Amino acid sequence: MKALKYVFATIIVLCIVFVAGAFALIDYALSTSDRNRTLSYEYMERTYPETRPWMDSLNAIHALRDTFVVLSTGNRQHAIFVANPKAHGRTALLVHGYECDAAQMIHIAHLYERVLGYNVLIPDLYGHGMSDGDVAQMGWKDRLDIEDWLRRAPSVFHTPADSMRLVLHGISMGAATTMCVSGDPTPSYVRCFIEDCGYTSVWDEYSQEMKKRFGLPEFPMLHITSALVKARYGWSFKEASPLNQVAKCRKPMLFIHGSNDKFVPTAMVRPLYEAKPGKKALWIAPGSEHAVSYKDHKAEYTRRVADFLRYNL
Repeated sequence: MKALKYVFATIIVLCIVFVAGAFALIDYALSTSDRNRTLSYEYMERTYPETRPWMDSLNAIHALRDTFVVLSTGNRQHAIFVANPKAHGRTALLVHGYECDAAQMIHIAHLYERVLGYNVLIPDLYGHGMSDGDVAQMGWKDRLDIEDWLRRAPSVFHTPADSMRLVLHGISMGAATTMCVSGDPTPSYVRCFIEDCGYTSVWDEYSQEMKKRFGLPEFPMLHITSALVKARYGWSFKEASPLNQVAKCRKPMLFIHGSNDKFVPTAMVRPLYEAKPGKKALWIAPGSEHAVSYKDHKAEYTRRVADFLRYNL
């Protein structure tokens, strides 16, 4: 009987430890950092100096604008946008990564607006930038907000829906969001998708990060954490699967990944690419680490995007 009490006591202690660890993991993985758009712009201008004169010219004519909307999910979200008078309906909706904001997609906005002549719309995802929320949704519930932005794009740019041609382009968690959107029904003017270094699923991403950073296996911590996220936020790590969504995508997609990506391992792009039916293209950026393929290969990145859009937008 005494031994049985020790067993029960040990089980109770372990349960407490695992649940406490799971809550700590949720806080570590999903809580977003302080938000400072000024610092984001300053960082981007240092890293991508070509954006500074472009942004100065936009600000001089009040072309770089902000908008706040309450989406169908009930979230109040912020976005920045630029209407290019020569776009003729060509539009890029850009999706930023984890712990980033709309300002940190300015380099890709420069590519689209300045180089390719597109309208550009960049939302702050839930829990990021100037939008509502205090946790990351890792692309899964974010897809619902982005789908709302897609429906609003014609009104944002005062363009009839039948005159719009739109590409959805995301990086990192924004790429995961893009792929999650791709498996759902989208308006006919959404012509194609570009994902840059997105993960196969939230489960896969957290599993490899737990092993790499903490030396921990999936079981039981990831299972408990996922269950708590499901109870608390309404989604689970395995449910949040860009891989499953890509398998349902019927519109063209360009996959981009750095060959030296350790954060979202380069190997993840292979099953994503293979799962995608229909028209698709893949570029592995030589030597690039996570989310810097454009920085490392600006001319080639621009050419790959422009060529893909030429045939699919």
